[in-house]
Amino acid sequence: MNATLAADPAPTGRRALHRRRTRRLLCLVTLLGALLLASAASLAYGAHPVPFDAVWQALVAPAGGEDDIIVRSLRVPRTVLGILAGLALGVGGALMQGHTRNPLADPGLLGVNQGAALGVVTAVVVFDVTALGSYIWFGFAGALVAAVLVFVLGTVRGGATPVTLALAGAAVSALLYGLISAIVLTDRQGMDTYRFWHVGSIAGRELAVAGQLAPFLIAGFVLALANTPGLNSLALGEDVSTALGRNVRRTRLLGIVAITLLVGAAVSACGPIAFVGLLVPHIARVLTGPDYRWLVPCAGLLGAVLVLLADVLGRLIAGDTLEVGILLAAVGAPGFIHLVRRRGLSKI
Repeated sequence: MNATLAADPAPTGRRALHRRRTRRLLCLVTLLGALLLASAASLAYGAHPVPFDAVWQALVAPAGGEDDIIVRSLRVPRTVLGILAGLALGVGGALMQGHTRNPLADPGLLGVNQGAALGVVTAVVVFDVTALGSYIWFGFAGALVAAVLVFVLGTVRGGATPVTLALAGAAVSALLYGLISAIVLTDRQGMDTYRFWHVGSIAGRELAVAGQLAPFLIAGFVLALANTPGLNSLALGEDVSTALGRNVRRTRLLGIVAITLLVGAAVSACGPIAFVGLLVPHIARVLTGPDYRWLVPCAGLLGAVLVLLADVLGRLIAGDTLEVGILLAAVGAPGFIHLVRRRGLSKI
């Protein structure tokens, strides 16, 4: 009897599953702690450092001093928007790589970045909208229209597949880029606004911007979590996913809607912040494994931590003149090259 129990693989399998689940929970808890520390650093450090006790005082019992104004008026909106943008881009990148089964895919593959850019420059040049809180709605609308156009073109024949979506996204992005160039080259104000927006920044935004986009981000997060079981089955192949009872078309449509809401909101407010949606999912996959139920939230937390730390580092290096998009592009490119070489992604 004892020999039979010893030979039974079920207890060993349950123990391995328990260890894997414990490790994933510990990873999420660690990332939450890292996000809290990064948020505290974002509130405290910059061109004018504020002691942590003064930060706490400014948050709970402000007296109207200089530190209170810096923390509440400048750094709280910047930190909140950095968290939301990082979460959205990290989750959107994980979903995009899962749906396209392409390790080099990022959320901009759906044309969301160029759609948002076209919306911004159209608002500035055609409708003479100059306030950030106003033209981000044009950017969000442009991102939605671009994503819908890509999905329609990608499903003309035989339904949406990773290849048709990638090709449609590349074609739509090229078309929109041409339209953007034609518009901004004829209008100096549009060019200036586009250059500032396209850099990718979380500075200079009011807290109301985060509040305006919060409903879309929340809806996107909910849809993304609901999409994770379908992504797990899609990873086995569309035929296997169908055999398991999944509606592949519905799963892919749900994912595209989630990506569009998340990335469209983040990009319209902050511009296309580079490498977050591309690099973060790979790091999350190393930490949690291929299960998207864990990978997606892990990628979101990693994205938020990365954006905040990059923003703090930029402030420490060059005050407020080095935007987060520039720093992430400079750091993310060699980091991704290292990841490609180490993980063998170039052979996929």
